[in-house]
Amino acid sequence: MFPWLSVLIALPAVGAFGVTLLPKGADELAKRFALAVSTLVAVLTVVMAFQFKTGGARFQFTESYWWIKAFGVHWAVGADGVALVLILLSVILVPLVVLASWNDAERSGGASENPPKRSVKIYFALILALEAMMIGVFASTDVFMFYVFFEAMLIPVYFIIGSYGGPQRSYAAVKFLLYSLAGGLLMLVAVIWLYPLSARPVAAGGLGHPSFLFSELTHLQIEPTTAKWLFMGFFIAFAIKAPLVPFHTWLPDAAGQAPAGAAVLIVGVLDKVGTYGMLRFCLELFPGAARWATPLVLTLSVIGIVYGAILAIGQVDLKRLIAYTSISHFGFITLGIFAMTSQAQAGATLYMVNHGFSTGALFIVAGFMISRRGSARIDAYGGVQKVAPLLAGTFLIAGLSGLSLPGLSSFVSEFLVLVGTFSRYRVPAVIATVGMILAAIYILWMYQRTMNGPTAPAVSAMKDLSRREVVAVVPIIAIIVALGFFPKPILDVINPSVKQTLSRVHQVDPKPTVADQLIKTGARP
Repeated sequence: MFPWLSVLIALPAVGAFGVTLLPKGADELAKRFALAVSTLVAVLTVVMAFQFKTGGARFQFTESYWWIKAFGVHWAVGADGVALVLILLSVILVPLVVLASWNDAERSGGASENPPKRSVKIYFALILALEAMMIGVFASTDVFMFYVFFEAMLIPVYFIIGSYGGPQRSYAAVKFLLYSLAGGLLMLVAVIWLYPLSARPVAAGGLGHPSFLFSELTHLQIEPTTAKWLFMGFFIAFAIKAPLVPFHTWLPDAAGQAPAGAAVLIVGVLDKVGTYGMLRFCLELFPGAARWATPLVLTLSVIGIVYGAILAIGQVDLKRLIAYTSISHFGFITLGIFAMTSQAQAGATLYMVNHGFSTGALFIVAGFMISRRGSARIDAYGGVQKVAPLLAGTFLIAGLSGLSLPGLSSFVSEFLVLVGTFSRYRVPAVIATVGMILAAIYILWMYQRTMNGPTAPAVSAMKDLSRREVVAVVPIIAIIVALGFFPKPILDVINPSVKQTLSRVHQVDPKPTVADQLIKTGARP
């Protein structure tokens, strides 16, 4: 069997190394090389995805080799439906980010008082290195290997923010690193704790040998109190990464100071590692503890939905506003995961994908605007649609997807989350709908202030999207529209994995009550 996933991890890693070996000053070559490598990775991933069998084994394209045999650590990769769609999200976004970021690392571009600290080729090498780690973290089926990729992702992101970001880039980069390291430390303690538990004799609930393989750890019998501590170690690390309120404060700073292209990957992909980890590891390794923690997580999710939306309304900075909208959206995702119904979890997984594309498009177009105007402040714009109608149009579609307009991708996922949650937890679902109303306010108000009204003198000469910029953003817009009308192919891939997760947590979908049936049929009691 062809080692698809190992090749997909290795290609961008080798590409990143190759970019660093290019001659000094070969900036254009570095950009083209990074674009070629990331495009090749995307094409190969799509080819692999077409070979995925929705009715086949849960994990496909599997590989397992000893890595550190003494500790039971494997190089083990595989993809179920959830991991596959998130890998696809990652590899599709990266070449588009490369195109959109073509001039982001230029010392002569952007704000002259805040030039990049490092060269152009290092910027694109870091993007490729980050791609390798994103694929690795979603493909890992060994918990220790997952942790290695989970922590390694911090390195390229830290240097991208700290070297190529805005005026407060050092503060944002250090804050991001400290928050992430704190969460990673808690996860490391939990991962180490799994070692003696797995090594226990089978009669004592262990495996009889040390192992970090996900497929084996799901058979561990863990004492309830211990399981709760382990759950919290993993969950807090994932809640920081997601980010879930109250662990969210690093995100607006990181996304606000990062280059727009890097912000796409931070908010569009990296944050999904947190929600993916909750769905994959928190629920399946510690099912009893997950059920125990559900009321708290649902409460935090609902708070995050409303709190993030309210803060988004009051923002004056474009990128920070988009970052706060994401905090609200991640509340919907965690709500769907811990509602523990097939509809809600399928919706949450689809939401991860749809949010990546809609927010990615918002950040990319916001980056185009900032590079032209030289300011991220919303009040620095006005009447842009009159001078740059194509830019305004793509911004509008991405924004409407962010507020879950029917016909665009986010609507399907948000609807599934709310319907699936309502069938088991009605109060959180009803409160969460407030987030939909607030989303309309912050998106439409942002669009009105930047695109409508009299044309501000400072933007009167603003150029519309170039050919390169059109190629970078139009594919995302096309995906947003396509998934809005026809999400079935993605849901067909996701649903079998969701059912496996629910089975592991010993949950089944609630049966409709008599009142529900009457409402459905339109009959009177």
